[in-house]
Formats: sequence, structure tokens, C-alpha cells
Amino acid sequence: MSEDILGTAEHWLRAGERVALATVVETWGSSPRPAGSMLAVTEGGRMEGSVSGGCIEGAVAEVAREVMREGTPRLLDFGISDEQAWEVGLACGGKLKVFVERLG
Repeated sequence: MSEDILGTAEHWLRAGERVALATVVETWGSSPRPAGSMLAVTEGGRMEGSVSGGCIEGAVAEVAREVMREGTPRLLDFGISDEQAWEVGLACGGKLKVFVERLG
């Protein structure tokens, strides 16, 4: 995994792809990734980075594609008490908030 998520996202944008960026903005307890962790997603499904070590990436990527289409940023909230978190695999006992925005 490249450490330059923003550089990769910029490269994808310059190549004419739609790109969304997901950023961990808040964590509690045993969250899988620290605040500031990023995941860049293209409309075609390419991904670079991580917001959860893999356990919620699919759900975040799905929302990222919606954000690219609609243009409206979203704040996602995943946690141990959230049924969706269990469905997507966030069983680590922590909570995290992920901000998803369209770039470009």
C-alpha cells in the first residue's frame, strides 16, 4: 500500500477518473485505524489506503461511489453497537467516524 494516498488520488484525477476520499475523523476504544487514516476510491473501483484495516472498506467504498455521483459529502458512523458495523465486519469493539467527500 502506498503511503501517498493524496498523491495517488491526484494522479487518478489527472487521468480523468472520478475520485472520493474517505478519512477517519474520530475514533473511540479499539478502532482498527487511527484518526487521519485515508482511503481513496475511484468510480471504477480502484482503492488505495485503508480506514479500517479491511473490515469496513467495502461499505465505505459503496458510499464513496454514491458521493461521487451525488456530490454530497457524508459522515459515516461505525461502532460496536451499530448493527451495520457487525454486518460489514467491525467486531473489534471500537467506534469510528469516516468523512467521505468527492475530490475534483
